[in-house]
Amino acid sequence: MAAVGETVQDEDAAELTFPKEFENAETLLISEVHMLLEHRKQQNEQAEDEQELSEVFMKTLNYTQRFAKFRNRETIASIRSLLMGKKLHKFELAALANLCPESPEEARSLIPSLEGRFADEELAGLLEDIQTKRSFQY
Repeated sequence: MAAVGETVQDEDAAELTFPKEFENAETLLISEVHMLLEHRKQQNEQAEDEQELSEVFMKTLNYTQRFAKFRNRETIASIRSLLMGKKLHKFELAALANLCPESPEEARSLIPSLEGRFADEELAGLLEDIQTKRSFQY
């Protein structure tokens, strides 16, 4: 419950309104999470006293493996650099990189906060750059 005189701020990703605990949090791409989990798994396998990885860890690893769009550090760094050069909120940056929409219309329907902030041509060029980087990674 809110105290008297205190307003409760609703969360709304479409308006880029998030709870206070997210103000200083950094976003990770699914591909980055996958690399971190794979590294942790390899560390565990190389350890003398190998621990059994939890079911949640393995499910998360499988999820990230399935949905990761980028397969190497160079591509991830390139995508992050490309998107950081635009006036994007960190939520929008992660959403664009994780979802890889194919058109400005799809991007705006998936990430409503983009509405009215970018011209179709600018957003289309950005999405094309992401797809190009994604296609050259293998």
